[in-house]
Amino acid sequence: MKEKLVDAIANVREDEALKLTQEMLDAGEDPRAVLDASRKAMTIVGDRYAEKEYFLPELVIAGDILKQMAEMVKTKLPEAATSAEPVGQIVIGTVAGDIHDIGKDIVIFMLEVSDFEIHDLGVDVAAETFVEKIREVTPEIVAMSGFLTLAFDQMKATVEAIEEAGVRDSVKIMIGGAPMDDQVAEYIGADAFGQDATAAVQLAHGWVGG
Repeated sequence: MKEKLVDAIANVREDEALKLTQEMLDAGEDPRAVLDASRKAMTIVGDRYAEKEYFLPELVIAGDILKQMAEMVKTKLPEAATSAEPVGQIVIGTVAGDIHDIGKDIVIFMLEVSDFEIHDLGVDVAAETFVEKIREVTPEIVAMSGFLTLAFDQMKATVEAIEEAGVRDSVKIMIGGAPMDDQVAEYIGADAFGQDATAAVQLAHGWVGG
């Protein structure tokens, strides 16, 4: 059923994807299997977008499917979702020039159910906005998302702005997104690259001692 779910999401068949999600949850499957299916499917969607098989409408539909699935999964994770005290704060956003939020939203959901308080800046976020939010909420972690290769230089500029503001030493910075890897993280001056939402959670817990 998991592979059927991957196929339904990847081919943006919304009704089928939501029906399969509900059936998996009702059958008692681990909710994280649903999240894993969504991650695999969104990788396919991203590849098809990069190859110009998909365009913005498909991305929007896929993102909407994901958000609805996330709400369904949340009901099966009551303990994680109702933590009284957050283990840490994270400022997250898709950098300037990039409007993709699908991967970011997966990461946000996984971090929220892992007891982090999330400050989502949205998409097309200027470096100055990251700096302002860091000063406002004093997070332990900053997460930057990018779906396009043009995000590399914008991420680098954002890290430089954080350094110039004098708050770089107070935060750990992670990056994520389809074209990102460890070499890109080194280029822009981030502390780490998170390959997927699970990796992002592991990094975050490692940094806050959780």
